[in-house]
Amino acid sequence: MNLFDEINWEGFLVDTGIIVLKLIAILIIYAIVKAIGNRFIERTFTQVSEKQNMSPGRANTLKNLSKSIFTYVLLFMAVAIIFETFGFDIKALIAGAGIIGLAVGFGAQGLVSDVVTGFFILLEKQMDVGDYVTAGGFGGIVEEVGLRTTHIRSFDGTLNYVPNREISSLSNHSRGNMRALVDIGISYGDNIDEAIRVIQKVCDNVAATNEAVVEGPDVLGVQSLGSSDVVLRVLCRTQNMEQWGVERQLRKEIKEALDANGIEIPFPHQVFIEKKEQ
Repeated sequence: MNLFDEINWEGFLVDTGIIVLKLIAILIIYAIVKAIGNRFIERTFTQVSEKQNMSPGRANTLKNLSKSIFTYVLLFMAVAIIFETFGFDIKALIAGAGIIGLAVGFGAQGLVSDVVTGFFILLEKQMDVGDYVTAGGFGGIVEEVGLRTTHIRSFDGTLNYVPNREISSLSNHSRGNMRALVDIGISYGDNIDEAIRVIQKVCDNVAATNEAVVEGPDVLGVQSLGSSDVVLRVLCRTQNMEQWGVERQLRKEIKEALDANGIEIPFPHQVFIEKKEQ
């Protein structure tokens, strides 16, 4: 009689089938509880943001963080149940993990630093989802703020995963009104006062038609004297993230107005002098 004959295949297959069914049930319950929990979190933050006038960016930041924490806790519980299904003592595993964690703690200092820094970023409300920031050497729109990493989408579409410990300094460009600045060059032969009058008329029209303009625009005057042009500066304040659109509108309408009034916007010229031999 060999080893295979001694195995109770019927009992083995029954036990294996029961374990497989338990695993399938655990996974199904995990998926259902996760979906219900995420829906509950979504609904809760929607109600809280409406009642407490919480900004959409702050609500999305806390909502995504809550979902992450909920997923980690739920996943840990599912893994613990799976271990118990296979007959492992989860308490002994946790105690062993504590000893191992103490041994590798020095190697996880970066992770601890990420979590601590992420906690203070969230506590101090340094940035929220949707903010335009420069952090960790990257500039763009914040898509997620977590305890370990921050996700920043650059304007070219690149998604940057920045460990929180690398955010030693942070510039948030989405707090308060922003500045729109346009420099326009006119030729030395044109009348400066007339050019200022024409440009200011354009500025008044933009202020009256563009709701993103908060203050101005105004022509400050001559900014610099270039090699071939006199540079006039236009400055205004706009709603957050609207400064680039206002600048584009100003450049377009100022160019059209200067052309209509015969005021030249110079471009570099090169003069060649040819000397004839006598």
